[in-house]
Order: sequence, then structure tokens, then C-alpha cells
Amino acid sequence: MVAITTAAAAVGQGPGLTAKTYNSGFSIAHDTYNAIDVASDGNVYYVLSSQSIDTGGQMYSFNPRTGKIRHCGDLTEACGEKGLRTISQGKSHVHFVESKGKLYFGTHVGYYSMVDGMEKMGIPPAGYKEYPGGHILSYDLRTARFEDLAIAPHKEGILTLNMDTVRGLIYCISWPTGYMFRYDLAKKELKEIGPLSGEGENGAGKNFRTLCRSLAIDPGDGSVYATTSEGTIYRLRVGSDRLETVEEDMRKDYFGLYDPTSAGHMGYNWRQTVWYPGDRTIYGVHGNSGYLFQFDPRAQRVNVIDRITSLPSKRSGMFDEFSYGYLGLTLGPDKHTLYYLTGGPVYVDGHRVRGKSSTAMGEAKGLEDLHLVTYDIVTGKYKDHGAIFYGDGQRPLYVNSIAVAKDGTVYTLARITENGRTRTDLVQVAPVKL
Repeated sequence: MVAITTAAAAVGQGPGLTAKTYNSGFSIAHDTYNAIDVASDGNVYYVLSSQSIDTGGQMYSFNPRTGKIRHCGDLTEACGEKGLRTISQGKSHVHFVESKGKLYFGTHVGYYSMVDGMEKMGIPPAGYKEYPGGHILSYDLRTARFEDLAIAPHKEGILTLNMDTVRGLIYCISWPTGYMFRYDLAKKELKEIGPLSGEGENGAGKNFRTLCRSLAIDPGDGSVYATTSEGTIYRLRVGSDRLETVEEDMRKDYFGLYDPTSAGHMGYNWRQTVWYPGDRTIYGVHGNSGYLFQFDPRAQRVNVIDRITSLPSKRSGMFDEFSYGYLGLTLGPDKHTLYYLTGGPVYVDGHRVRGKSSTAMGEAKGLEDLHLVTYDIVTGKYKDHGAIFYGDGQRPLYVNSIAVAKDGTVYTLARITENGRTRTDLVQVAPVKL
């Protein structure tokens, strides 16, 4: 008999964690990136993505006190595009940012055309119009109403978004070209900064550049930081329309070697970042190397701290199977513990299952376990809490989102297979001992 074991068991870890799954009622829901957060009302808000040309992504809220899920709305309809037969607003690719009782976020295209194995902007078939561009939306927690604030330039989707809540400024990076722009809530004014990284993911051959998925904001002075696949760190000061180059960069030997013009990886971009108020610095994780780093905006220095992938991944010495690395990094409710959902190798008869050697798009090269890792910034304590499984033994797959409630409950969005059909939906993991 072939014995399939988790790497956790192979290295003597505990039995891992059991996750609870939910059914939001959206059967065609596809992989979601970011798009989940716990709001001040205690509810979990999330978007389930759609690849359909005429069915938009759907926003929901989950009430942990009652266990009930409520449908908040259709993204295409929230953008005022219902019935226009344009390519739908298929997903949100960004975190919600809460300010003054409202959630702010952006919409993105979910209908693509494949060119040389890479996702490109969808080409509308007969009877449909091209994608109109992603929208900046707000959602009022009290009235449950959406407001359409602005639309991205050049009819591109919104790939990356963060908000300076102190100054009421929203910053975005578009897809596929990578135009950076900001929206001033008070002035109701959108200002384009310009391309962040050449032709971005719209480029071909030597003109291709993977785009940054996380904008880091220093709330003290309002500076915004972004990276490129070459490893350059850019700074945009409040009120400025010019990107400045930070002296230090992200090109570290520990992160690996990358060709910035090739697809299928994030290059030297940081993958996910969070602001740590304890020492007023930015913490982030680099792509599929899984290294945690600290960026000090005042010293303009990058300090590599530790590899916070799963313990089995660390012991194997290999990168994780998801070629872009994971977005599931966030700061916990105590404001000094990082929570990270990451991969772990799967073993068959004691041998590690190997995936593809390379890929031209952000995808899993092979099968992996999902692990929950915590890291205490103050003490430096790293802990792998083990692999996560559903009650029926399934592995959560394609996980690139995380939200942590005040009681330490972890929420994410992952693939779930029931009755022979697979969808992406809400997953809950009970609080762990830190």
C-alpha cells in the first residue's frame, strides 16, 4: 500500500489543525487573493472571485456570533455596470481597509485570455464590450451600501491597493501594465503617477515585469513604498508625483536568483507587507523563498530576519511549490505576532512529491500542505502549528488570503471539493496557542 503522509508527520510534528468550511452559495467561486478582513463590527468580510465574463465577483459577510453568512452584493452591480455587457468585475485582489465606518477596496478583472501560458486582459467575444477598468469602492458597515468612488486609468484592473487613513489617500497599482495612481477622498480627485515597472505584466519577452502586490505605507509621514521585480524599492512622498529610488534594494542572496523579464515568479518584489507600530517599521515576506524581512523607512534599510516557511519546507531546503509565494501574512490582534499561511511538502512513502520544474504563471507547481506559522516580532519566537486539514481529510489549496479575529481565530479562502465539484470558499481555523 502506498503511504501518503504529511511532511509534518515526517519530521515529528504534531497532528496539525482541523479547519471548518462554509458554503456561501457561490458555486463558481474561483481562487481569491487577499480580499478578506475582520472589520470593527466583528464580522468577516470577503470577496469570492469569478472567471465568468458576465458574472461578477460576490462580496459576503460572516457573523462569527451567529454563524450566518450574508450576501453583500455583486461587484459588477456595485460599480454601476450591471446589464452593460462589459467584461465583469470578476474579483477583488486587495485587502479591505477600514476608515470611519467604511471598508475601502478595489475591483479587478477575472476573465482572462491566455497568451504563451500567461494571463492577459480578456478579449471580449461577440456581443460583449471590453473591460471598463477596476473601480475604487467603499462599503458602509452601518447602511450596507456601496459607493463607487473612481475608476482606474487606461481600463486596467486594480491589482494592489492600500490607504493612508490619516490623510484620506488611496494608492493603487493597476494590472496588467502597472500604472500607479492615488485617489484623494476629500477632493474626490484621481491622480496618475505613471508606470511603476516598465510595461509590467502587459509586456512581452524582455519587456515583461512582474508587478508588486503590496503597497506599504508609513502612517507617520504618509510615504508609500513599492518594489519592482529587479528589487528596486520606490518611495512616493505625500503630495509628490515622482517616485524616488531608495538606496537599499531587495536583491538578497538569501532570496534566490531571478530573471526579472521571465514570468512565473515575483522576482525580487516583496510579496506581502504589514506596518508594525511597535518600532514604526515595515515587515514583509519575500516571494517563494519565504524570508521575513524588516524595512526601516527612516534608516532606508532592509534587514533579513528569518525564513518563516513551514518547518518541513525549512528542513527540505527547497522553495515552496506556489511559484509566487504566499500573500497570507498579517499582524495578529496583539499587534506583535505575525500570522502566516504557507506551504509544506507532501511525502509519499517517505519521499517528497516533486512538482513542475518551472511555470510561466503564478500557480502551484505541485501538491502542498497548508501550514499556519506564527512569529513574535518582540521575542523572535517562531512556531509552526502544523498542517491544516478539513474534517474529511482534504487539504486547503491555493490559499493566498488571511484575516485574524480578536480572539485569534484565523479565516482564509481556499478551494473546497464537495459532491465532486470544487469551489473557493470561507475557511475557519480555531485559535492556536502562541
